[in-house]
Amino acid sequence: MAKEQASLYERLGGIYAVAAVIDDFIDRIMADPILNANPHIKEAHERITPAGFKYLVTEFSCMAMGGPQQYTGRSMPESHEHLEMTNREWDAFMHALDQSLYTFDVPEAEQNEIVTLMESLKPDMGLID
Repeated sequence: MAKEQASLYERLGGIYAVAAVIDDFIDRIMADPILNANPHIKEAHERITPAGFKYLVTEFSCMAMGGPQQYTGRSMPESHEHLEMTNREWDAFMHALDQSLYTFDVPEAEQNEIVTLMESLKPDMGLID
């Protein structure tokens, strides 16, 4: 019988490794000038605390990557549709993710899995163009 492959969560190093990448990623998107040019995104960035945002994104990411965490936040559409995000802003968001994955030397195979996971969420973001 073949050994089952470890989850993405396990291959990344678990909660501490995922949280470190998310910490860096959220700092990037909170300061991104393209994202903050959208008044809805800017308002959200000013209203929510970085610590709470990082917590929920870490919780969601760990769950989505096969970790034991359970996401306790709102649904992706409920959390994002009101932001009226454009494709250009989505690209800036994904670029920030790429930079964080590169900063932490996440292996290419795992990077590809993470990008695929994030791209699967794109329809729930309510992009307006």
